[in-house]
Amino acid sequence: VYRGSVKDFQGFDANQDAEALYNAMKGFGSDKEAILDLITSRSNKQRVEICQAYKSLYGKDLIADLKYELTGKFERLIVSLMRPPAYGDAKEIKDAISGVGTDEKCLIEILASRTNQQIHDLVAAYKDAYERDLEADIVGDTSGHFKKMLVVLLQGAREEDDVVSEDLVEQDAKDLLEAGELKWGTDEAQFIYILGRRSRQHLRLVFDEYLKIAGKPIERSIRGELSGDFEKLMLAVVKCIRSTAEYFAERLYKAMKGLGTRDNTLIRIMVSRSEIDMLDIREVFRTKYEKSLYNMIKEDTSGEYKKALLKLCGGDDDAAGEFFPEAAQVAYRMWELSAVKVELRGTVQPAGDFNDDGDAQVLRKAMKGLGTDEAAIIEVVTKRSNAQRQQILKAYKAHYGRDLMADLKSELSGSLAKLILGLMLTPAQYDAKQLRKAVEGAGTDESVLIEIMATRNNQEIRAINEAYQEAYHKSLEDDLSSDTSGHFKRILVSLAL
Repeated sequence: VYRGSVKDFQGFDANQDAEALYNAMKGFGSDKEAILDLITSRSNKQRVEICQAYKSLYGKDLIADLKYELTGKFERLIVSLMRPPAYGDAKEIKDAISGVGTDEKCLIEILASRTNQQIHDLVAAYKDAYERDLEADIVGDTSGHFKKMLVVLLQGAREEDDVVSEDLVEQDAKDLLEAGELKWGTDEAQFIYILGRRSRQHLRLVFDEYLKIAGKPIERSIRGELSGDFEKLMLAVVKCIRSTAEYFAERLYKAMKGLGTRDNTLIRIMVSRSEIDMLDIREVFRTKYEKSLYNMIKEDTSGEYKKALLKLCGGDDDAAGEFFPEAAQVAYRMWELSAVKVELRGTVQPAGDFNDDGDAQVLRKAMKGLGTDEAAIIEVVTKRSNAQRQQILKAYKAHYGRDLMADLKSELSGSLAKLILGLMLTPAQYDAKQLRKAVEGAGTDESVLIEIMATRNNQEIRAINEAYQEAYHKSLEDDLSSDTSGHFKRILVSLAL
């Protein structure tokens, strides 16, 4: 199934399009709107034909004319669209290694994500465009293990056989463990050979096996054992093996997050993936960042540059019409209408005459001296909402300089202590604690993981992640990955996102 956002234009006529572009650039000024509408509505193959027709009709180079007429980021984007994919990659790599310094991120992105055939086409295009050997230029501009891995990737020799040997999967996982975690120092050559040569299907199973025997995902071991650009390259390879779409979704998000936009990265990805897997990237982006790629581009860019990028994006997944099939849209709209009327149906309501100072005094009195007035504690705690209990915690601290949780833990015991202390935590803190208990120590309480992760909404999951990180200085996703495996792990991690 085609997963690109740009398709062949129906009724395509190269001569007619060449004439339209010539007219758009003729005379004083240029019709940028016409240029972007036409070029972003044609596939790369059709754009190449337009270039040839333009040369035949007018004896001029279309790319040179576009460069002359357009400026800035918009010019870079439009010109990039006019190059065949392999020549586009060749130009990006040439720019990355020319002059002072090297754009290692560009090298990593391209060489870690391309298929064998795309690599072969890239090497040939580089030779044709610059009359130079790509491998020799890469070797001359990089060093160490980073250089060695780039050279391996440049061979375009990754195995493509989907028939996987279970014995070899186990052996490769064991070899990676022994080359890193179990070795004084690191055998980088073993990482390079396995991650640079094995098939994608094989490596996905190796990563699952590695998690079983090492108790941690391969990414965490790479971060601990490798460093610098070599570490970044190997992590990019692993991410692309797991999901190329997710890798590019993350790259796009980082390119636009925060102050400033990494326009070169944004242009390169939007151009190179528009006819490969842009729909998959959009889907992952929307799921992972709870915002459509379309809207993030819209907010982060401007002018004709923005319009052209949005055309390449191909649609807004935040619009129900984009994100759901037609039948599902109807159900979704009905749910929206009914959801507006939903009211909380809990058994615990906020106390109408709430006084946090008064409640703090009642609890202090119930625990002061010999014995504990458990009935008084139950009466207060179970008849206040969670938000009110949080206020009581603060009032208790302010009045007595003591931690109410610590006092309750000291005075109560058994199941009652667990219940009361659980009520005093925020929902996110309570869930985080239950999840932590479910994964720590020997064995895993899968039923707790299932109960919490399958029933919480997005906002609750986000709050749990924050509470987990704050309480245990670890990410929930990492702990779930380390303590579970297979498809069970994958769905848990997906829910945790």
